[in-house]
Parts: sequence; structure tokens; C-alpha cells
Amino acid sequence: MHGVRQLHTCKVCNKSFKSQSYLKRHQLIYGGDCQLTCVLCKKSFTKQCHLKKHQRTHSGEHPFNCELCEKSFTQQGHLKVHQRTHSGERPFICNLCEKSFTQQGCLKEHQRTHSGERPFNCDLCKKSFAQHRALKVHRSTHSEESPFTCSVCNKSFKLKAKLKLHQRTHSGERPFNCDLCKKSFTRQDYLKVHQRTHSGERPFNCDLCKKSFAQHCQLKVHQSSHSGEHPFTCSVCNKSFKLKYYLKLHQRRHTGERPYMCGVCNKYFSLKRVLKRHLLLYCR
Repeated sequence: MHGVRQLHTCKVCNKSFKSQSYLKRHQLIYGGDCQLTCVLCKKSFTKQCHLKKHQRTHSGEHPFNCELCEKSFTQQGHLKVHQRTHSGERPFICNLCEKSFTQQGCLKEHQRTHSGERPFNCDLCKKSFAQHRALKVHRSTHSEESPFTCSVCNKSFKLKAKLKLHQRTHSGERPFNCDLCKKSFTRQDYLKVHQRTHSGERPFNCDLCKKSFAQHCQLKVHQSSHSGEHPFTCSVCNKSFKLKYYLKLHQRRHTGERPYMCGVCNKYFSLKRVLKRHLLLYCR
């Protein structure tokens, strides 16, 4: 009776071979690029650990849990970054202005505000961007397609992320919580702006006077007081506005759009502040 033959396994893709020579030939052919394939979407990976992380996008598994709150994550690295929101740790520091960040990537993005670097280029026009997500949003302006539709009100969006934000107006979900007070927000950037009310930080400075602001939009409105410019014009009534956001609010008078729904009585409102007032007065 023959003894059990030892198998030789590739550390990259876990394939096994009868002999060391077959394993070596496999390694020479693929050079570390052995393909591990997801059975659900056919996406390929070079490492078993990368495939395993990817498979959680299908299973919804979040095995890494925060001990201080109820949040869980698909990767340990994501949990580690999240924990800094509790500890206040910001280990990545800009060597030009000493601003600090919870992630290396956030520091890198910030440093482009000093260098002026805009490495993400649109292949359809000449515009370039400091952030990849800004390029992604910009690309959608070239397309008329809005493939992501809200199942509640049938409003459609060019980006899945925009749909996700919109759906919170129906669900009332506010997943971003201030650790200094009890306020919560639908978006992380809203939380970031709110936190400046605690820190007193006003990072947006007018280059024509000494005023500074907590939000970029506040600076933009202020700068128009120097120029008097109203560049955003309504195509229906020709009324003009300092900010695109103000134009968007105004246009709802013409379209009748009411994107904010009361979760208690299902009434719709054109402005968030009107919904808030309604909730306080009628649907507590």
C-alpha cells in the first residue's frame, strides 16, 4: 500500500499540485497573478483575503463590531478608522498647516488644497479634480441617464449615492451622530460642519477682507457681497440668485416638487425647514 502523497499548495490561490516542480511551473506562468474568482459576480482577485473581503459585499456580513456603539464593518481597517471618532485620535498631520485627520487618504486629499494638484481628469472634457469622487459626480453631468430610482416617490438619480441620501428623507435615518451633543445627521459632511459649532473652527477665509466662515457656501455668499454677482438665473421667470442652491429651492415653486415627507402623516414639503416646523407643531 502506497503512502499518502504530499500536495504542494500555492500560497496565492490555494491550488494544490502533485509535485514541487508543477507548483514552480504554475508560479512561473502566473507570476503571482493567479486568479481567484467570485462565483456570484465573476470578479477576479490575486489573493484569497481580497476575495474574502469582496464576498462580504454579497453576503452583507459585517464581522468587525465597535464595542462603544452598534456599528459593524466588513474590514478591520474600517473599524479602526471608525474607533477614532470615539477616541478623537487624528494621527495624520499636515506639515504645512498642522490640520490633522483620521485617515491617510483624507490627509492626502487635504494636501492638494496647498499644492493645487488635480490628478483626476475627465476624459470627455478638460476639467480636472482633486478628488476621485468629485470626478465621478462630474462625469454624470455628461450623461442624461438617471438609472437609480426611489421606490417611494419615483424620483430618479444619476448616482447611487445620491439615491441613498435621498431615501433618508423618507426613512428619517440619521446615521451620523455628534459625540459632543445628541444631534444626528443624514450626511457625514453635515456632521463635520456641525462639529465646527463646538470647535469654533472657521477654515474658509475671504481673500478680500478678514472674515472667515465655517462653511464654503457661506464664504461664497459673502464673496458675492463684494462682487454683487447673481450668476444663477431661473429659466422660467429670469429671477437670478447668488447660489445655485438658492435657484434650486426657487425652481420648486414652478415645478411643484416637494421632496421632504413627514414620516407620521405622509405630507410632502418643498423645504426642509417647513417640514421641521410641521413636525414640531403637528406631528410630534
